[in-house]
Amino acid sequence: MASTLITVAPTGAETAKADCPALPTTLNELVEAAKRCEAAGAAMIHLHIRDGEHRPTLELSRLTDAVAAIRENTGLIVQLSTGGAVTDPYDHRLRVLDAGPDSCSLTMGTVNFGDDVFMNPWPFVAELYQLSQEREVVPEFELFDLGHVAALHRLLDKFGLPYGGRVHCDLVMGVPGGMPGTTDALVAAVNALPAAVTSWSATGIGRTSLSVALAALSKGGHLRVGMEDTLTLAKGQPVTHNAELVERAAALATMAQRPPMSPDEARDLLNVKRDR
Repeated sequence: MASTLITVAPTGAETAKADCPALPTTLNELVEAAKRCEAAGAAMIHLHIRDGEHRPTLELSRLTDAVAAIRENTGLIVQLSTGGAVTDPYDHRLRVLDAGPDSCSLTMGTVNFGDDVFMNPWPFVAELYQLSQEREVVPEFELFDLGHVAALHRLLDKFGLPYGGRVHCDLVMGVPGGMPGTTDALVAAVNALPAAVTSWSATGIGRTSLSVALAALSKGGHLRVGMEDTLTLAKGQPVTHNAELVERAAALATMAQRPPMSPDEARDLLNVKRDR
């Protein structure tokens, strides 16, 4: 692996703007964050959006506007979250694909998420996957535990390869209720991936972000970072901009002699549609 795909997840659905004023929640803030993160080494952006009161929303017009604005101002691959907030209904989550993203997240099973439950029952997963194939959107399979890895085997066996023919996964590690953010857990998950997987990244939540990034690089994986997943660079040192997390990931990747890939290189890696 000659280079590293860095994905930035700038906002998420969990952190309140009032608790973290630096969190980009308006469209202008998202565009500014995307531009700085691209300059710092990101090639893909994983988007959650907020409403006028900074609350998580899956309102289609806002999703469509966000996709258009990021495309107009950056070269980043635009990936929309189909998870939304844990309270979002399934039909709204399916409707995310109507916004025409390059990629979408596709979580492979239900998981305890702190004190909440992130619901992803098999019928919903299968419907979302088939819709992504129909809409020619490249899914990123989000794996929170080894059961999700097993479900990915089942999905590919039953419905075939995703649009574009590449299979890209993201190991989400350190969520209370999912697999821990440890090297042992990462190695176990990677070793269990289907043979069809062509690339994978890892996300370390909170204090696991640095250790997961180092383990992923050493195992040949890619990186996802951002204020959706962690709000501190070190104990007592809050993140003031998503670009700080991308810059650190880029420095680690460069040190590992796998420098950040460009958005065009990432398009080749994931085989996303180029004429949207």
